[in-house]
Amino acid sequence: MNVDAIACRPRWEIFCQVVDNFGDIGVCWRLARDLALRDGAAVRLWVDDWGALGRLCPAARDVDPARGVELAGVQLRHWRTPFPALTPGEVVIEAFACELPAIHLQAMAELTVKPVWINLEYLSAEDWVAGCHGLASPHPRLALVKHFFFPGFADDTGGLLREAGLLARRDAFRRDGARRAAWLAARGVVDLPPDGLLLSLFAYEQPALAPLLQAWAAGPRPVTALVPEGRVLGDVARALGRSQLAAGERVELGRLVLVVLPFSDQDGYDELLWACNLNFVRGEDSFVRAQWAAQPFVWHIYPQADAAHCDKLEAFLARHCAGLAPAAAEALARFWRAWNGDGDPAAAWPAFAAALPALEAHAADWCARLAATSDLVERLTKFCFHSRAAAG
Repeated sequence: MNVDAIACRPRWEIFCQVVDNFGDIGVCWRLARDLALRDGAAVRLWVDDWGALGRLCPAARDVDPARGVELAGVQLRHWRTPFPALTPGEVVIEAFACELPAIHLQAMAELTVKPVWINLEYLSAEDWVAGCHGLASPHPRLALVKHFFFPGFADDTGGLLREAGLLARRDAFRRDGARRAAWLAARGVVDLPPDGLLLSLFAYEQPALAPLLQAWAAGPRPVTALVPEGRVLGDVARALGRSQLAAGERVELGRLVLVVLPFSDQDGYDELLWACNLNFVRGEDSFVRAQWAAQPFVWHIYPQADAAHCDKLEAFLARHCAGLAPAAAEALARFWRAWNGDGDPAAAWPAFAAALPALEAHAADWCARLAATSDLVERLTKFCFHSRAAAG
């Protein structure tokens, strides 16, 4: 960043309402930490669900929400009603169209130099995103203008979250075989078959899971599945004829070994992705992290009314599969669609499994191409700097 930008470094403020378990706060906590690490920016993160924050950030669990805490350079504050009267930051981000408190909007409008007001939208690979990225929306009553900021995969969108040093940390983890083995052993994973497949399974509810687990159990290749605590765990238990499963449990079924992992903080989840050969992910945050892991992955997209998520899935498939050999692209697309409810995952698995060597090379190339572009914080910082300069 240039000297003028450093001299005009803003105070950032992020508002997050937890809607879907950990997806919203996962993105916001990652964004807040990244902003704080860049040039020592001052960042304040408001979150309405302190319990959800505590799962991702264990250091916040025993903190009195009414007092808040500063962690990793971020001021963590509990968003509750009534909201306190205070001076807004120079940049105010409402994540995923959450509505800012009325008293805070009024305080923003009363400032001589109005804050840069950003609506951070959900990630999508759809073509229309580029046309909407950066658009302005004046407030109907107050002298404020909100801008829409769309994360995306194209150069004319907001980019993807990728903190500095992430890929170097990933590579260091992978190069150190002893470190990886110790990480797995600490979670009860030892003596992996040399020809086996090690995968992580993080998904929304998946009623079609039982036939796929049977396919893994009866398949030609040993499969070790690491399942973090989450929404899919109940379906895993039912597929195995169990009433429930808990962290630390290990189940063997034919050639399948299934290990339940405790819920992890974000850094631990990254290491899980790096340790595995294949990652099943969901939503937005783990979806992006799987791409930085540079390993084959399967995306369980968040289901929306009127099947609107299907368009988003197809848009990403079209972009992600470009340049991939036709057979591998078809195998990937068929399995992803089945995993998202359009087909039988067990029937689509053999072709997908056969394509994994090609998908491994493709995942590494895909990650490298994404990493060659600027990341979300770089683009957001530049956008906000120019918006502040234009406002005088």
